[in-house]
Amino acid sequence: MSMRVVLVWLLFGVLSIALSLLFFLPASWFALALEKQTGGRIVLGDVQGSFWRGSAFVGGASGNAGAVTPLFPGRFSWHISPAILFGQLKVEFENSAVMATPIQVTGDWSRWRVSPGSLFLPPERLEGLGAPLNTIGPSGKCRLTWNALDIASVNQQIELTGVMQLELNDMASRLSSIKPLGSYRLDFSWRGSRAELDLVSLQGPLLLSGKGNMEGGRFSFNGKAFAADGQEDKLANLLNLLGQRRKDGNKDVIALEFK
Repeated sequence: MSMRVVLVWLLFGVLSIALSLLFFLPASWFALALEKQTGGRIVLGDVQGSFWRGSAFVGGASGNAGAVTPLFPGRFSWHISPAILFGQLKVEFENSAVMATPIQVTGDWSRWRVSPGSLFLPPERLEGLGAPLNTIGPSGKCRLTWNALDIASVNQQIELTGVMQLELNDMASRLSSIKPLGSYRLDFSWRGSRAELDLVSLQGPLLLSGKGNMEGGRFSFNGKAFAADGQEDKLANLLNLLGQRRKDGNKDVIALEFK
C-alpha cells in the first residue's frame, strides 16, 4: 500500500471522527452555553439528547448544592440545524405547556431574528430567581408576547430591537389577604441598547402606573401605587410596605422609584 493511500485513509478516518463528535455532541454543551450567558441565573435541568436535538426543563439555580428549581411546566426541546457549521443559525424551540407555537431563531454569528410568539409565565415558580420575588410571593396569570425581535452583538454588547408586552392578570401576593390585587400590563420597547417601559393598571383595588428605562445595564423607574376609591382601608398595610406616602393632587399615593 502506497504512502498516498495510507494518508488518504488516515485523513478519512480523522474526518469521520471529527464529524461524529460534531453530530453527537452532548446536550450538556448547550446547557453550559446558556448558563454562561445568564451568569448562572438560568440553567437547564435533566438535560437529554444531543447539542443538535435535545430537551430539558428551564430552571433557576438554588443554593442547595447546585439543585435546579423548574421555572416553567413542561420541557423545552430544541433543534439546531447543521447549517450553523457554515455560519447560518437556525434553531427551533418548543414547549407546548407554555408556548402556543414553536419559536424560531435565525441569523448568523452576530445577528439573529426571533419569530413572533408568546410565553406563559407561572409567577409562583419565579420565586426560584430569588429576591425580591421570593419575598413578594406572586401568584396569578402572566403571559409575555412579542413581535419579531432583532438581536445583534455589537462591540461585545447585546442589542435588541422590537416590542414586548407582559400581561399580568388577577395578580396576588402573600403579603396581602386581598385577592386578587389587580390586573396590569407592561409594555417594553427595545431600541438597541436602550429599553423603555410603560406600566398601566387594567383593573383591581391596587392600581399601579409608571414609566421606566434601561440603558447601559442601568434600570430606572418612576411610578406610583394607590388604592382604588373605597379600597384605601383594606390596602393600607400593603401600601405602607411598598414605600413612602406622598400627595398626588388630593390623593395619597406610594412613590415607586428605582434608580
